[in-house]
Amino acid sequence: MSFEKFKLHPILLEAISTIGYEAPTLVQDQTIPVVLDGKDVITSAQTGTGKTAAFAIPILQGLITSQEASKPNKKIKALIVSPTRELAIQIAKNFKSYGKHSNIRSAMIYGGTEIEPQKELLAKGIDILVATPGRLLDLHKQDLLNLDYIRTLVLDEADLMLAMGFIDDVKKIERLCPEDKQTLLFSATIPYRIEQLANQILNNPERIEIGQNDSVASSVHQLLFYVSKRHKISLCLHLLNNTVSGSILIFRRTKFGVDKLYERLKDEGFKVERIHGNRNQNERQKALADFKRNRVNILIATDVAARGIDISELDAVINFDMPNIPETYVHRIGRTGRAGRAGEAFSLCSADEKNYVKSIEQFINDQIPVENNHPFPLDPNAKPIIHKKKGSKHKKGRKSAASKKKKRRWYK
Repeated sequence: MSFEKFKLHPILLEAISTIGYEAPTLVQDQTIPVVLDGKDVITSAQTGTGKTAAFAIPILQGLITSQEASKPNKKIKALIVSPTRELAIQIAKNFKSYGKHSNIRSAMIYGGTEIEPQKELLAKGIDILVATPGRLLDLHKQDLLNLDYIRTLVLDEADLMLAMGFIDDVKKIERLCPEDKQTLLFSATIPYRIEQLANQILNNPERIEIGQNDSVASSVHQLLFYVSKRHKISLCLHLLNNTVSGSILIFRRTKFGVDKLYERLKDEGFKVERIHGNRNQNERQKALADFKRNRVNILIATDVAARGIDISELDAVINFDMPNIPETYVHRIGRTGRAGRAGEAFSLCSADEKNYVKSIEQFINDQIPVENNHPFPLDPNAKPIIHKKKGSKHKKGRKSAASKKKKRRWYK
């Protein structure tokens, strides 16, 4: 089945053919006709299934066939809200590729970079805007953005926007758009709060779910290594030197953790890069470009920085830190083993992360194979490390010298 069945405009079909798309993916096949019909949509599908084209192609179709598309004083007709800069850049590139033979103008705005060039882009007039929530609201507050003409609002990676604390901003943005707009919500998972959001802002939406969010592709070979926290870096080095090869994505929970592992691997002579929220846009883009072009073969990232980034032909994923959300595990390892290729997923679990493994195994309804034959096995009797809260310097029941002095003054 080709894209011609959607009765798309010839210039759209030409662009799609040039890109190399032969047939729509499952998410495109089910979503495009519904969007073309003008209905609200909730689509749940993992990264890499073709979600961007599923909303970009019908949006472009509507604008190209509209008589207003050729008007010089363009108003923003479609707004795509994305949680991260990387996602915004990727979505904007796709819109330009699909609409390259048309006169449709698109632009992207995001934080962490100079605002003046973005103001100039908006002043020229555009049809499609891809934006991160904070910068969008900032420019609207300055009266530099008019959302009164929005026909289609897209909320992409909604579950990540929830995790990043953007839901209130998303609600504000939705209220700034016309009531009669079409709203499309795309998400890798649909947790309860996203369900609540959908009920509040969507109008009788069509629901499309591609694949089971709790499933792991059979092409991904999983292995679990129990190891103490202090030996995790040593085990990671052992795997990189003896077991894992090719293009490798390593997940860490924190920005500090990413930097620490990056410095160690770099000192050991590995070709490695890193992405996280504290790196500026140019650094993040360069790191990703170097990884995609095989200038480095290891990329270390946080979940937030890596979400939505399209990395093809990934050989292995290493969960240096176990995720505390089962869906995140599925999402992480789902980046490898695509398009019929085999992939590997290695997870390093310390004593305090064992409960995360139990939750993951319950979620995927399967046990992750354990590899005990490695140089840094975890002591079976090892107990989770309990981190003391800051400020708890004094033992329970004992008073500080300052407290005693204060008490003596009270009785004087």
